[in-house]
Amino acid sequence: MTRATRVRALFALAVLALSVYITLTVPARLGLDLRGGTQIVLETRDSPTAKADAEATDRTLEVLRRRVDALGVAEPTLARSGDNRIIVELPGVQDPRKAADVLGRTAQLTFHPVLGPADPAAPSPEPRPKSSEERVLPDESGQPLRLGPSALTGADVGGAEALTDPQRGVGWFVTVDFEGRGKDLWADLTGKAACAPADDPTRRVAIVLDDKVISSPQVSPTVACRTGISGGSTEITGNFSPDEAKELALLVNGGALPVPVEMIEQRTVGPTLGAEAIEASAQAAIIGTVLTSLFLMVVYRLLGGLATLALACYGVISYAALAALGATLTLPGLAGFVLAIGMAVDANVLVFERAREEYTARRSKSLRSALAAGFRNAFSAIADSNITTLIAAGLLFFLASGPVRGFGVTLTIGVLASMLSALVITRLLAEYAVARRAVRRRPGVSGITTTGKVRDWLTRRDPDLMRHRRRWLAGSAVALVLATSGIAVRGLNFGVEFTGGRLIEYSTTAPVDVDRARDALADAGFPRAVVHTSGDGDLTVRTSKLSNAEEAKVSETIAGLGGKTEKVRDELIGPSLGEELRRGAAIALVVALGAQLLYLGIRFRWTLATSAVVAMAHDALILVGVFAWFGKPIDGVFLAALLTVIGYSVNDSVVVFDRIRELSADNRRTPFARIANTAILQTVPRTVNTGMGAVFILSALAVLGGDSLTDFALALLIGIVVGTYSSMFTAAPLAIELQARAGRK
Repeated sequence: MTRATRVRALFALAVLALSVYITLTVPARLGLDLRGGTQIVLETRDSPTAKADAEATDRTLEVLRRRVDALGVAEPTLARSGDNRIIVELPGVQDPRKAADVLGRTAQLTFHPVLGPADPAAPSPEPRPKSSEERVLPDESGQPLRLGPSALTGADVGGAEALTDPQRGVGWFVTVDFEGRGKDLWADLTGKAACAPADDPTRRVAIVLDDKVISSPQVSPTVACRTGISGGSTEITGNFSPDEAKELALLVNGGALPVPVEMIEQRTVGPTLGAEAIEASAQAAIIGTVLTSLFLMVVYRLLGGLATLALACYGVISYAALAALGATLTLPGLAGFVLAIGMAVDANVLVFERAREEYTARRSKSLRSALAAGFRNAFSAIADSNITTLIAAGLLFFLASGPVRGFGVTLTIGVLASMLSALVITRLLAEYAVARRAVRRRPGVSGITTTGKVRDWLTRRDPDLMRHRRRWLAGSAVALVLATSGIAVRGLNFGVEFTGGRLIEYSTTAPVDVDRARDALADAGFPRAVVHTSGDGDLTVRTSKLSNAEEAKVSETIAGLGGKTEKVRDELIGPSLGEELRRGAAIALVVALGAQLLYLGIRFRWTLATSAVVAMAHDALILVGVFAWFGKPIDGVFLAALLTVIGYSVNDSVVVFDRIRELSADNRRTPFARIANTAILQTVPRTVNTGMGAVFILSALAVLGGDSLTDFALALLIGIVVGTYSSMFTAAPLAIELQARAGRK
């Protein structure tokens, strides 16, 4: 064993040992779309007295954390995103209305002296004046009062409790205890009010919550002038219901928000839907991995089995990396791992095919030297394809947001883990295996002593595919026009992530007719509601932005049609956030394509780089057009699938172009078209075997998954077929045409 091999072995063992330890000790952090619950995104706003900067948002976050703790939610997660956004995850919360109401309330609790009655005909001042200004607000009975500047705020409150005393006959009330300077300020405020005559309005004190007078009691006649109420305690009465009193006490105890907040996104996933997604993903992963492993072992025998073992190591390493970084695994994030699994399989297939070429051409005299040459010759293609993918993943992380950013995180982790799996672990296992005496005596068990049926057939026939390159380009153009015409004819069915609005999915015990549901919702006041049914009978309602009260009305209408109704998904996206996600995804995608073009232009000639990017755009547009024809939603899951297809497309093109570069260096006088044709024929076995491995996993996902998983798998299956075609019959013919024009110039 050489020193380099020992170093690789020690490094791989250390990484695997650490990964196994993390896997056994650190639980996975699943997104709410996989485990069920509610996610709320709040955006802080400027107020007349405070700017919604990062510092104010952090203070707001701490107040919200205390409120969430008071709700009793298990394992809540609150985090700041950017300078003025807060993401709140509430696992297990299926009715977000109460949580959203409590979190969204600004709870600006203030105590004001009453200056006297106001003229009802006089215009009211701005609803949020500066603290030094006089304001006019109606009291509990609707009588407008002139209020002086606030003497105390919620910051001076030590605690609050909702109580009831039937003997006093006051119903529910809230006791408020002041702390610190609040005790003296309260005594001073009530002492000044006590100096007014008994029936004078100025003897009252107004308690204001969020610009609404919730109580304006008169100071008791027993309180002495300028002495005030000592002890630092008071009661807030206002004909509260039990829930209202408890909520007010919760808000007061949580504290006042430094700046107002607005809810711009809300997602709720039922626990059943999340459990089904996890179960379907697990079953598909197991079945797909088993089929892929069997395929590799049938084609590459012993080395295929070792590659399967390396893929298992990839799974452990990538999972451990996610857990160690505290990343959240969401449904779109699974797309990153699917692409990374495909790239790990692709790297192994590339190495094994190159090793086969070395051994069967007798350029290498032993299995060990053939395998070493396979790793050496395949390294440039593996490196280029992985680096272009990492460039795209990094830019998606820094420029995009939401599910697209999560896709970039999981894709980056998956690509790095797949490279470690293919280039280090597989190599160690394979080198150890081919060095055994039993394998040397029977080299056929290694799987690299034969070229394979596909390569043998191509060698015998030697078809000149590039002779009809303009026909292939014409066919690609026709396919592109047919697919993209669906965008013009049917339009794109954008999900609420990109349009804003509300999407609610229901599971009903009785089937509901779509037209009947539309009519019922129109009668209930929602004439523009869009209603769809899924393959398993669930009903989906999409509308413009709804309040929680309006959502309850929609749910009540659907329940009246379908019997026992369960809400399995609820998504609310503000229009500004939808526009931001759409713009961020588009910018990230364009910049990623530009960066890939630049990198490929440096690594290859510009004609090849341009052809690869054009083929990439060709594949993406065809996939979007097919989804337009089918009326499938263009949402975060589809966007993750689209990015995965782009990754597959560039990988296929890079493998072909890497072989063109290699053959061009050895055959400088051979026509470029002939070199390109030879490169395609030599890489077809790799393309077929890699595609088959991915098809097994995706087919299992399409059959076993729910609606979103099925759409995701369908998009990838379409993308693999189109990407395989375009790498051979779009990118290569276009590169030949561009090269010919460049040569003439």
